[in-house]
Amino acid sequence: MSIFTVVGARPQFIKAAMVSHALQKQGIPETIVHTGQHYDTQMSAVFFEELNLKLPAYNLGISGLSHGAMTGQMLEQLEQLILVEKPKWVLVYGDTNSTLAGALAAAKLQVPIAHVEAGMRSFNRAMPEEINRVLVDHLSNLLFVTDQIAGDQLKHEGIIDNVHLVGDVMKDAVQTFSQPKDGLSLLEQLSLNPNKYILVTLHRAENTDQAKRLRLWLEQLEQIAQTIPLIFPVHPRTRAAIKALNWQPKAIQMIEPLSYRDNLALIRQAALVLTDSGGMQKEAYYLSTPCLTLRTETEWTETLIGGWNRLVGTHPEQLYEMIQAALKLHRPPILALYGDGNSAEQIARLLL
Repeated sequence: MSIFTVVGARPQFIKAAMVSHALQKQGIPETIVHTGQHYDTQMSAVFFEELNLKLPAYNLGISGLSHGAMTGQMLEQLEQLILVEKPKWVLVYGDTNSTLAGALAAAKLQVPIAHVEAGMRSFNRAMPEEINRVLVDHLSNLLFVTDQIAGDQLKHEGIIDNVHLVGDVMKDAVQTFSQPKDGLSLLEQLSLNPNKYILVTLHRAENTDQAKRLRLWLEQLEQIAQTIPLIFPVHPRTRAAIKALNWQPKAIQMIEPLSYRDNLALIRQAALVLTDSGGMQKEAYYLSTPCLTLRTETEWTETLIGGWNRLVGTHPEQLYEMIQAALKLHRPPILALYGDGNSAEQIARLLL
């Protein structure tokens, strides 16, 4: 019994840390392969250290390429490693190019595939992640879903066997690594006051690859930062896009990407989160912080209940008014969504 785990991006490191710990408790050997999709210290190495995730047995160092080139190179190298390691299962997470490459390599070699966070759909085929999700689900032999909606979607697509409702591994991580005390010292370092600032992240292609749209987002954020402090940990690809615009912030506090614990600390203490990240939407919900999602759709539709999460769309001019409304909105209590925080243990038992 052995697991061949493929990771490559920040959210996958977090999920893999929880499942890897659970696999260790079950005595299941695991080989971790890092494709290199996220490669710098703040987006990669710090997560392995902070989450106590064992270092990868292999690091492929593949990044900064087009979707096709990146996926192709990953597929070629992962195939060779699977032949060497001869695992019982190939385990993949989420919806990145690393996820697709791992699933394709395993399928070609007829090695069973287990997919964590299966069945999620945005129904937006313009998103590379949506293509990856659909393909990986239809290749997988064991599918772990976070909620019944995801399970029903798989059934609608004809995927019925070996679908297991386990909840969200990210919820396990938030419960494990979120400590209120972490927020206070960090806020002092950034000269922020609890519940008196907005946290923003922006990295998806639809928001950053078009110069005109990115500039509109930045102008709106600058306007907001005139009235309330706005802290912006900048993803490397977003920083490159901003640099290409020759744009300089005036009131926005732009910082380097944060470690996982620091990011949770800032989410917990924020008045509001603005993001186009799927993971941040859930983290904000779990920490009872309102969120505005800078997209036209979300895979995590239950977080919209009660207004805890709201969709801004891709029209930056709506942002300022929506923020003013969100800061004044009285919301009902948070619902218990996506399991009870033991998803990783369920996954390990099912793999065993």
